[in-house]
Amino acid sequence: MINYRLTYLTALLIFLYACSDHPVPGSGKTQHTPLLEPDYTGVTIPVNIAPMNFKIQEKAEKYFVEVNGTDGSSVNISSKSGTIAFPVKKWQRLLRQNQNQELTYTIYLKNNGEWQKTEPFTQKISGDPVDPYLYYRLLHPGYISWTEISIKQRNLESFREKTVVENNVLSQNCVNCHSFNRENPDNFLFHVRGSHGGTYFMEGDQLKKVNLKTEDIENGATYPRWHPSGKFVAFSSNKVVQQFHSADMKKIEVSDLNSKLVLYDIEKNEIFEIEVGNHGQFMDTYPEWSPCGTQLFFCRAAQIGEVYDYQDIRYDLYRASFDPATRTFGEPERMVDAGAMQKSISFPRVSPDGNTLVFTLHDFGCFPIWHEEADLHAIDLQNLRAFELPVNSDKTESYHSWSSNGRWLLFSSKRGDGLSARPYIAWSGPDGQTGKPFVLPQKDPEFYRKFLKTYNIPEFATTEVSFTPSKLRKAAESDALQANRKSR
Repeated sequence: MINYRLTYLTALLIFLYACSDHPVPGSGKTQHTPLLEPDYTGVTIPVNIAPMNFKIQEKAEKYFVEVNGTDGSSVNISSKSGTIAFPVKKWQRLLRQNQNQELTYTIYLKNNGEWQKTEPFTQKISGDPVDPYLYYRLLHPGYISWTEISIKQRNLESFREKTVVENNVLSQNCVNCHSFNRENPDNFLFHVRGSHGGTYFMEGDQLKKVNLKTEDIENGATYPRWHPSGKFVAFSSNKVVQQFHSADMKKIEVSDLNSKLVLYDIEKNEIFEIEVGNHGQFMDTYPEWSPCGTQLFFCRAAQIGEVYDYQDIRYDLYRASFDPATRTFGEPERMVDAGAMQKSISFPRVSPDGNTLVFTLHDFGCFPIWHEEADLHAIDLQNLRAFELPVNSDKTESYHSWSSNGRWLLFSSKRGDGLSARPYIAWSGPDGQTGKPFVLPQKDPEFYRKFLKTYNIPEFATTEVSFTPSKLRKAAESDALQANRKSR
C-alpha cells in the first residue's frame, strides 16, 4: 500500500530544498576546489585578523559556504553573487573558539536546480595574534607624480582605515620613509621633501621638524632605522640618480652615485657619519639594528666611478658591532657575498628574537621595487645558513617587516598585476620558515581589482599614531631644528 502522506512530504522537502538557499543533504560532489579571490586556501591566519571575505570565481545560480571549526562551531553563508562576507562578531567568535586548530570550508554550487559540493579546504588559526595596526604609504604606482600621497593606518582586526599624513596638508610635497621603533608608535618619524622638507619626529602628541643636513651630510638622510633604545636613528645618506629606458623591460632604474651611513643622536641633536672602515671606497645603505642594539647590519657595494654600468652594481650584506655608550662601531664583517652569485641585497630586517634576518635578493642595484626577479630570502643568524623563503611569486617581493612577536612576516608583492604592490602576511615559525602568505583582507573581496594605488613600506604597529592635520600643518610651517655636527 502506497504511503501517500510520506510521498507527499518527501516531494515537499525536495521542492523546498530546490527553492532554498541551502544545499540538499547528500548533494553530489565535484572533484575540485573552486577558484577564490583572494586565494585564502591553506593559509595560517592570526586569531585576531579581520574577516577573510572572498569571491567564488565559479558560475552558479546560488552559492553556499559552510565553515566548521574543530571544536564543533560553525558559520554558514549563502550568496547569489558568489561574494562571501562574514558577519564580524560571528567571525571573531569562530576564531577565538578555534585558535591553534583548524577551520574547514565546504563550498556548494547550485546549477540547473541541483546542488554540488566541492572539495573542502582548511585554514589554520594561530593563537599568536598579529599586531593590531598596519601602516603604509598609498600612492600611484608610477614614478611621474606625487600629487596624492598619504600615510594610512589600517586596523587589522577590522576594516577601519584612517589617514595619518596627507600630503595635501603639506602643499602636495612628497611624503616618504615612515618608520617605527620595533612597532612602537612612541618612536615614529617620516620624511617630507620640498618646501616643507625635513624629518618629522613624534614627541608625545606633537610633531618636531628636524633638518638633518649639515656640511658633512650634504645629501640628507633616508632609509631610517631606530635603535632599540629609542636614543638613536641610523640613516643612509644617498645621492640618487634615475635612469629611464625606452627599449629595456625595466623602464626605470634607481641607483646611488654615492652613499654612506649616518647616526642621529636624538637627545644631543647630533648627526655624524658611521665609520665602518675604508672610507670612500664603498657605498653603504639600508641600515638595520639587532634587537639588543649591539650590532648594525647594512648593505655595501664598491664605490662607482665617473663611468659605470648600473647593472654591475651589487650590494653584499655586512654587519658591525656598536657600543651605545661611546657611539662607536667595530670593524665590518661581510655576511653574504651576493656579488659572487651575480646578485644584490637590499632591506635587511632582523626578527625580534634576533635569530633570523630576511632580505630582498635581486639581480643588481639597491632599489628592487622595479625588479620582477626580486624575492625574499633569509639567513639563520645562529649558523649563517641562507635560504629562500617559500612566500615568493614570479613578480616583485620587497619592503618586508616583522610583527612584534616575530610570528608574522609582512611584505609587499606585485603578484596581482605586476604594477601595484599589495600587503601580504605570512606566518613565520621559530626556525624562520614561513607559511603560505595571504593578502590583507578587505570588506569587498574584489577591492584590489578596482583599487589602483600601490601600498608602499607596510609596517606593523602595536598602537595608534594620532595627530591632527592642524598639528601637522603647524610643524610643517615652523622652522626646522637644525641638527648639529658631532662634537669633537
